[in-house]
Amino acid sequence: MTANPSVTPHLDLEAIRADFPILSTMVKGHPLVYLDNAATTQKPRQVIDAIVHYYEEQNANVHRGVHQLSQIATSMYEEGRKKVARFINAGTEREVVFVKGCTEGINLVANSFAAPRLREGDEILITAIEHHSNIVPWQLLCQRTGAKLHIVPVNDLGELILGELDSLLTERTKIASFVHVSNSLGTVNPVREMIARAKAAGVPVVIDGAQAVPHLPVDVQDLDCDFYVFSGHKMFGPTGIGVAYGKAEHLAAMSPWQGGGDMIESVRFEGSTWAQPPARFEAGTPNIEGVAGLSAAIDYIGALGYEAIGAHEHDLLEYGTAELEKIEGLRIIGQAGDKASVISFVLDDIHPHDLGTIVDEEGVAIRTGHHCTQPVMERFGVPATARASLAFYNTRAEIDALVRAIERAISIFR
Repeated sequence: MTANPSVTPHLDLEAIRADFPILSTMVKGHPLVYLDNAATTQKPRQVIDAIVHYYEEQNANVHRGVHQLSQIATSMYEEGRKKVARFINAGTEREVVFVKGCTEGINLVANSFAAPRLREGDEILITAIEHHSNIVPWQLLCQRTGAKLHIVPVNDLGELILGELDSLLTERTKIASFVHVSNSLGTVNPVREMIARAKAAGVPVVIDGAQAVPHLPVDVQDLDCDFYVFSGHKMFGPTGIGVAYGKAEHLAAMSPWQGGGDMIESVRFEGSTWAQPPARFEAGTPNIEGVAGLSAAIDYIGALGYEAIGAHEHDLLEYGTAELEKIEGLRIIGQAGDKASVISFVLDDIHPHDLGTIVDEEGVAIRTGHHCTQPVMERFGVPATARASLAFYNTRAEIDALVRAIERAISIFR
């Protein structure tokens, strides 16, 4: 992400880090250096307190209850929905469906929106840098319907080859699903342009925003996507909660994916009728405390501001890239011109898993493996990478600690 620190607000890193209790943890005798934010982010005290407050003072099931606690919990839950709508600039809170996370959101769209539209020989379009959660649901759908999966290729820098996009959008393409920011390469895709091209071909678009919302502002109306999904735990909120945004006209036309309480209008043994969206897609007791935590996470991000977040993370990305490139035998995988704060790399003669084990001995937490993007690893000819993924609470000193830990690993293995 590009940013100009000279005209953006400054983050008070000392105060921010004090908000995250886990950052004071010691790991094997060393201060924790947490550089695994693309897998999950840490939680500020404000999020933790919101969850505790719900359980201590608001705990009740939502909707239909006439007693005071139920009404309080319901109000908090639905206010959270409105907050999410404002956060992504949805047209109305009725376009916000609470799900377990990005994965469930994509499965919801695949099963309730895409499946009825597909026939044998139809096509689904994704990219070569998708997370497995934006590959496997579409593969399962292809198996059921006889549709075919087509892929937008990626170049050696980790940038999509957009020149191939138009030829891949055919009259048989019934839906496209694109990642906004790659979790393994950090590539920020030009999704607005990609959506516009797809829409010109009459193709509805799903955007996987799991790695985007922690780093940059999202305006679904400006993007004009049909669906946008993301997870709370990637954006400093709790696990088990996420959002599937869908345009109102699509949600209204979709059948429910899961059945149970709260998603019905009426139930008879002869048949049932469905509630209006978004309740239609929220069967059973929802993750109420998750919404409380997600709401607090949105407030926290809003208080910092994406300008300040972007400037700080861009500085870390540039500094980290420069420092890691000084290490002999280290090669960064993914050098897109527009990147979020993710640095994936390999070291000559040292397997990423071995590297991860050694740096952990120094208290440094990085991710090693295929990062749920095995096709990306195959494209770049590596079995796995080591990945340092950065957040606004990370510091240059932590990058220095990573470099020292890598140098120790090199001294051991070489």
